[in-house]
Amino acid sequence: MNTVIFEVRRLVDTLSQAARIMRSRLTEHDTPIGFIKPELLWQVRTVGRWVLLKAMCGAGAMSIRKAARRDGRNVKSVHADVVALLVAVVLIGATSFE
Repeated sequence: MNTVIFEVRRLVDTLSQAARIMRSRLTEHDTPIGFIKPELLWQVRTVGRWVLLKAMCGAGAMSIRKAARRDGRNVKSVHADVVALLVAVVLIGATSFE
């Protein structure tokens, strides 16, 4: 995934997209991560995680330690935020976060 797109959208729209992706067997580089309610979006995309994503933006692959240096935070807290974001993406995949 090259671009992370967070959006609030209907479950039926997310499932339709997931079906299209599965039928094509192709990976979409800019697949949106859909949330059915804004409250759920803000549970995953906190202010600290948003700042971290901005610090990492355009820098390519990097270690957690390098991301922590770029964001000016300690490694442990950045690690926790990266894990939370990755878990959200894995749990959401091509479906809505509920």
